[in-house]
Amino acid sequence: MKLEGYARRLMVFIGEEDRYDHKPLATEIVHRAQQAGLAGATVVRGIEGFGASNRVHTTRILSLSNDLPIIVLIVDEPERIDAFVPQLDELITEGLVIIDDVEVIKYVGRPAQT
Repeated sequence: MKLEGYARRLMVFIGEEDRYDHKPLATEIVHRAQQAGLAGATVVRGIEGFGASNRVHTTRILSLSNDLPIIVLIVDEPERIDAFVPQLDELITEGLVIIDDVEVIKYVGRPAQT
């Protein structure tokens, strides 16, 4: 797949403990993005943050949290991102979903292994 120029970035902010059908929610989102044929997805684990609950989650030892912030990042053509977003309605019961337009400078994968 070739991806360059103007694209759309989807960012899903959830908690590490969030689940869908007994699986980590981030894993479910990544698998659905792959099944949808999107260009790629990355899960980033935060070291500290707070959201709508206003409760701080952190890796600091004195206030160790089991529910650290997670961000799922997906970049693809605008039409493909827009087609994927409705799946998130089923998956996300709390969190933040944002979309912004970006410019892809370089997108290169490894050659397929045979």
